[in-house]
Amino acid sequence: MPCAVILTAIPEEYMAVRAHLTDLQKETHPTTQTIYERGNFFSNGQLWEVGIVEIGAGNANAAVEVERAITYFKPVVVCFVGVAGGIKDVALGDVVAATKVYGYESGKVIDTTFLPRPSVGMVSYRLEQIARFEAKQEDWLKRIQNDNNKGSSQPKVFVGAIAAGDKVVTSTNSDIYRLLQSNYGDALAVEMESHGVLSSLRAYPEINALIIRGISDLINNKSDADAKGSQKIASRHASAFAFEVLAKFTFGLEVEVKITKSKEVRNKENMDNATSSQNKPNDSASPISKNGISKFKARLQRKQEELALKEAQFRTQQQKIDEIERRRNLVSILQKDEYEGRLEDLRKELDRLVEEIDILCDEIEEIEWKLDNN
Repeated sequence: MPCAVILTAIPEEYMAVRAHLTDLQKETHPTTQTIYERGNFFSNGQLWEVGIVEIGAGNANAAVEVERAITYFKPVVVCFVGVAGGIKDVALGDVVAATKVYGYESGKVIDTTFLPRPSVGMVSYRLEQIARFEAKQEDWLKRIQNDNNKGSSQPKVFVGAIAAGDKVVTSTNSDIYRLLQSNYGDALAVEMESHGVLSSLRAYPEINALIIRGISDLINNKSDADAKGSQKIASRHASAFAFEVLAKFTFGLEVEVKITKSKEVRNKENMDNATSSQNKPNDSASPISKNGISKFKARLQRKQEELALKEAQFRTQQQKIDEIERRRNLVSILQKDEYEGRLEDLRKELDRLVEEIDILCDEIEEIEWKLDNN
């Protein structure tokens, strides 16, 4: 199954991300003793394996931890989810999905003058496009965990530039803030890790990078905002949007439920059946409750999830074969045949599940048609 790594800096961010995962297990890096948790995230017919870690603040530290996590998990997506200070346009609780991250401390000092030479990290185009689209939707709001602020204004998602350095900016009168205003006028937020994350990911173009930040303060009065729980709220909002983007990132791994009949064909068959039965006694006919339909739908959902799990197992086996053939080239023909035999068994199981789902869809359509025509 595909794997994603999500990095966080502080406990509030970590717990907000963790709330979206199931089947969590603690794991320890064999060399560095870094502690991770690995869990599952299922949405839109695909199952993701997600590794999470809390790494602390700082770009240099983030760069090291990203490299370490990539080696350990071998992910297709790496995401940093956390909080940030808002610079312009944004409000507390809003979310910023980065298009690029400025390393604002990169530059040259001449006498007492600092001349910026921006270092820029870019996120993945595909994930940026998904973020842009989902920012206009409201589906992500349903993923917000423990939302105790439903009476307050609805958070918005902004897609744009972020600035990152190794300083906590707490005043709009500070030299750093003035530097950001004068040289990075399009930056919506400022934080301390994302430039390090993207710097490490430059060496891995095959890995998709995503930076999502919730606005926890507006620079001034940062301590007051933090004391009121703004970091928890911002972390929940950021993680909700991050998982919405991940859910929509199919990576070519979507589960195809091959229903053999279209809805129109099934409806026509149901109408024909109903017409042919009009001349027959209807002693046994009785209304079917909506509760009955919901049970069928629930069963269908379970079957689809089972299908996704089987598909994930299939891909895991295939990836093992590819890895062995590519890196070690030590697999004998007999061993390879054994793998392919196991995969063939999984394909047969998937075909069986697809047939069951097709039958269930027929049953549900028939019940709904009967209810509409009672």
